[in-house]
Amino acid sequence: MGWSFGVTSWVKDKPIHSGDVLVFNYDPTAHDVVEVDEDAYNTCMMPIGGGTLHTSGNDRVVVPAGKSFFVCSMPGHCANGMKIAVTA
Repeated sequence: MGWSFGVTSWVKDKPIHSGDVLVFNYDPTAHDVVEVDEDAYNTCMMPIGGGTLHTSGNDRVVVPAGKSFFVCSMPGHCANGMKIAVTA
């Protein structure tokens, strides 16, 4: 289904390892992917200075060890479930 609303449970029962590559597919005229900290993920408020922004519509992100958080920064998208957290 790609990067869309309601994807927060996508990682359930999926083993994620550091070095794995997450691929985010989406319409870049309507969405983006921002790597943020846990607070921004939980509150859906983008940190000052933002996070790492991806806008290609076919983003490939290498997962580091530990927790990683991704949100769509378009107004209302994160709050409506367009976000994902992974632990490697």
